[in-house]
Amino acid sequence: MIVEKAIKTQPMVIQLGPSHPAMHGTIKIVVELDGEVVTRADVEIGYLHRAFEKHCEEGTYFQAIPYTDRLNYVSPMICNFGYGMGVEKLLGIQVTERCEFIRLIMSEISRVSDHLTSVGASAMELGAMTAFLYMIKAREFFWELIEAACGARVTVAFVRIGGVKADLPEGFGEKARRAISEVRQTLKEVDGLLTKNPIFTDRMQGVGAITTADAVSYGFTGPLLRACGVNYDVRKYQPYHVYDRLNFDVPTGSNGDNYDRYLVRMQEIEQSLRLIEQALAKIPPGPINVDLEGRVMAASEMTDRGKLGDTQGLTDYRAFLSPNLQGMEKSRYQLNNTTDKNVALPPKESVYTSIEGLMNHFKLVMLGHGIRPPQGEVYSAVEGANGEFGFYMVSDGSDRPYRVHVRAPCFPLMAALHRMIEGGMVADIVPTFGSINMIGGELDR
Repeated sequence: MIVEKAIKTQPMVIQLGPSHPAMHGTIKIVVELDGEVVTRADVEIGYLHRAFEKHCEEGTYFQAIPYTDRLNYVSPMICNFGYGMGVEKLLGIQVTERCEFIRLIMSEISRVSDHLTSVGASAMELGAMTAFLYMIKAREFFWELIEAACGARVTVAFVRIGGVKADLPEGFGEKARRAISEVRQTLKEVDGLLTKNPIFTDRMQGVGAITTADAVSYGFTGPLLRACGVNYDVRKYQPYHVYDRLNFDVPTGSNGDNYDRYLVRMQEIEQSLRLIEQALAKIPPGPINVDLEGRVMAASEMTDRGKLGDTQGLTDYRAFLSPNLQGMEKSRYQLNNTTDKNVALPPKESVYTSIEGLMNHFKLVMLGHGIRPPQGEVYSAVEGANGEFGFYMVSDGSDRPYRVHVRAPCFPLMAALHRMIEGGMVADIVPTFGSINMIGGELDR
């Protein structure tokens, strides 16, 4: 009788990242494998730490705005507005109705851009290169809208304390509706390519799943929590701007796996498109010219006349601004920003043509002066592309924050990544990691 001896095996430990194309250059995962099965995983973050919170404490409230662009750098406007809302809550001021509509429109444009990137990149990492190219093509239409509104595509710095940088440009509504039509067509194409594709569904269904109880325990928010069946959305349960005046649904899943996360994001894109259409239809109108004659002067000429003291009648003119500054004219700027001189920067015409405007601008931007919220602390949250994006702020009454802490939605998701990949195949690590849509800027800060 021949007795076969059992083959002795031992686990293999390998390291994924941070120098790995699927790790986005910022994450290291040490995995222990039994053949192709992941038996244990240790996720290490911190490779992109930028000291965001410390930088906020070193500068004025205004100087922190560009830093917020670098949090979620795929949908930076949402971070912009979340920070601005926090400072406004400290100050106890209310922005104008038109400003709230502009913030909502730009937030949803950013959310669509983020979801298009997330779904497209996740599909590409599974080999669906065509879907990725289609999604990036669609994202380009919305990035053009962002560029038209603020002059930049990624590092936007669009928020102002008490308002926004500028009004929406002429023809923005028509351009946005054309972009929405293009995105809907792309979604239809990608849905046909992926949603019922057996290769895609086999790689996604039942993979990376997490229970509803575990998701809640870890502090999940956003698409990953909604994929588990929990319909929590900050825009619905803690409404801000004018979300409570518009109609939209909160898509949910039931299995909490990678496939449900894909479906939730696809459905959320459509809901964001609905919100943009409603907001464009309901946004209150505003005048374009400063007076009935509509007198216009080049900003450079206005500045030169002001320097020479030739200011008679100059305040009746509207500055003709370059494309990257359009929408900042006095008549439009005051529709989008609070009139509180202790908070809002004055329009350029006032700075160029009057000593009062120049002094107002000087006082707000100089170190040691600036805006000074009363002593206190607040928490302000918005619905980011990955979930609840919160800012906890403490003011000591000076012109710079005493403390700024970011509640980053990626952080609890990454904390639970090991639970999603343990027990699965090593080949499933990449799609599961992609479903989280980890953004290093908001995760490590």
